[in-house]
Amino acid sequence: MINAIVINNTTATRATVIASRTQSNEMGVMKAMLIDTLKVKLANGIAHFIFKKKDGSYREAWGTTQNNIAKAKTNGRGVSREAYKTTAYFDVEVGEWRSFRWENLVQVF
Repeated sequence: MINAIVINNTTATRATVIASRTQSNEMGVMKAMLIDTLKVKLANGIAHFIFKKKDGSYREAWGTTQNNIAKAKTNGRGVSREAYKTTAYFDVEVGEWRSFRWENLVQVF
C-alpha cells in the first residue's frame, strides 16, 4: 500500500523553508501542514494556538484573520508576512497584529 500526502504549492514552499531552518524534511512537511490547519481556523474565527517566541519562551495565543474583527487595525498596505516566511494573525487579547516564524508553531487546538 502507498501512502501519499497531497499538498499545494504554498504548503510545499513552507515545507522547504521549514526543512531548511530545522534541518528536517519531516518537520518541514509536518509544520507546513499544521500552518495550513491554523490558517483555516484563523480565517473562520478565533483560533487557539501555541508558538515559540524569538526569546525562546512560549506564547499561547488567540487570534484571527477575519476582516470583521481586525478591520480597524488593517490598512491593507505593505508586504505580506508570507514574504518574510512568517504567519500574521490579529491577537484578540492585545488588539494588535502579531506574527511568528513558520518553524516556531508548536500546537493548534
